[in-house]
Amino acid sequence: MKRPEDLAHWRIERQLGKPGEYPFTRGIRSQMYRERGWTMRQYAGFGNAAQTNKRFRYLLAHGQTGLSVAFDLPTQMGLDSDDPMALGEVGRTGVAIDSLADMERLFEAIDLSKVSTSMTINATGATLLAMYRAVAVKQGIEAKKLKGTIQNDILKEYEARNTYIFPPASSLRLITDIFEYCAKEMPSWNTISISGYHIREAGATAVQELAFTFANAIEYVKAAIARGLDVDVFAPQLSFFFVAQMNLLEEIAKYRAARRLWARIMKEKFKARDEKSMMLRFHVQTAGSSLTQQQPDNNIVRTTLEALAAILGGAQSLHTNAKDEAFALPSEAAALTALRTQQILACETGVASVVDPLGGSYYLETLTDEIEERATEYLKKIEELGGAVRAVETGFIQKEIQEAAYRYHQQVENKERIVVGVNAFTDDEAEKIPILHVDPKFEQEQRRELLRLRSERDADKVAKALSELETAAKGKANLMPFICQAIDAYATVGEVSAALRRSFGKFQPVPTL
Repeated sequence: MKRPEDLAHWRIERQLGKPGEYPFTRGIRSQMYRERGWTMRQYAGFGNAAQTNKRFRYLLAHGQTGLSVAFDLPTQMGLDSDDPMALGEVGRTGVAIDSLADMERLFEAIDLSKVSTSMTINATGATLLAMYRAVAVKQGIEAKKLKGTIQNDILKEYEARNTYIFPPASSLRLITDIFEYCAKEMPSWNTISISGYHIREAGATAVQELAFTFANAIEYVKAAIARGLDVDVFAPQLSFFFVAQMNLLEEIAKYRAARRLWARIMKEKFKARDEKSMMLRFHVQTAGSSLTQQQPDNNIVRTTLEALAAILGGAQSLHTNAKDEAFALPSEAAALTALRTQQILACETGVASVVDPLGGSYYLETLTDEIEERATEYLKKIEELGGAVRAVETGFIQKEIQEAAYRYHQQVENKERIVVGVNAFTDDEAEKIPILHVDPKFEQEQRRELLRLRSERDADKVAKALSELETAAKGKANLMPFICQAIDAYATVGEVSAALRRSFGKFQPVPTL
């Protein structure tokens, strides 16, 4: 129970401040959405590039204001579509991208100078970024003018998702190479989206989501500084990615605590001077883990409330999940309803007209303080262990997430937590809804296109570029120019990853049970 006296110690200038001013508890802009609305960025990708391009253009035509690309599992893992390990997975969890030719088809008839694009890709992030840059250049657009975000957050892959390829140290090198390259060549591009989303979806608590995300972010900043980069040069290009879960007030407090904690980390720990380096800019996606197959229409309500939390918490961009995503990738109709959810919140509710409307509530401010304090305690523990990389290598973070996930599922099993339609208020008959099916023929088509590409490209040029990349990976040079050279020659995702793997090796996880 929270009471006004819980804020007896509270100092408004230190813990709250004004919107748009340090420590940014109330938002990173003085007018927030009155000045600039959040980007409505629906996550999309399935089948081949042509199919996904059609979905992109459909969503843009219906009012979406930014693109967000979902890649299939083989692309995320650095495997070509004809790799034996990719069998049955091509185009299933996202779009299949094997080469620059696929990326060209993905953005056909879409002017990259007029859209901001987010790409959810990590282990192969440098490769996909090189492809995006190449498509823009072919469109006649300078790389310096490109706007968007690449997730590029590999540490959370070791902690929660497992789509890693290389050992942590080599992966950090690639990330730092992207920081350095983009600072010069793509200064408007967000070089990383440090993700708490996947950590939370794996079972972490709200406090763990912040703590582990910021522990990872600290490692990235340290690596960049060790490379010799000025914190105020690369830090403004850092962005974050959080989930919106079902505890409305906890989520709002989490975002406010996150802004304040990050501002203090950058100012006090890393001595940043530019306020842009201290601003936490973040994207939010509603929680996939909260969606249920039972009573799927309820998912629209869940998504609406989660989106509201993100807006009241001051997100810069937002993705709303579709009601059918507990079954499959979203259908066109369900994706449109999810987009309309954001548009209704923006245009009909008035929530975008007030900056930090819950600021000053003794309950919310106390909760914000508590989340920040508990996240800080975790950060101290991780620092004592030697940092996030060491915490990953020893399995500490993975074990903490697993234990939190177990506690949550026990609470659902014991009905300490009620999930409507699942453990209470259930129906005897399951509702059937139309869902998206990815035709298996697209996997065969993707393989045929890949075979044709290999027969038509300049094989000697590809081999030379891959050899130079492999040699450079054994040294200390920035690898982005070498990757760009290979991509421009139409080397594939699998070939680039294999060249790096021969130099870096492969990561073997530590058992946590």
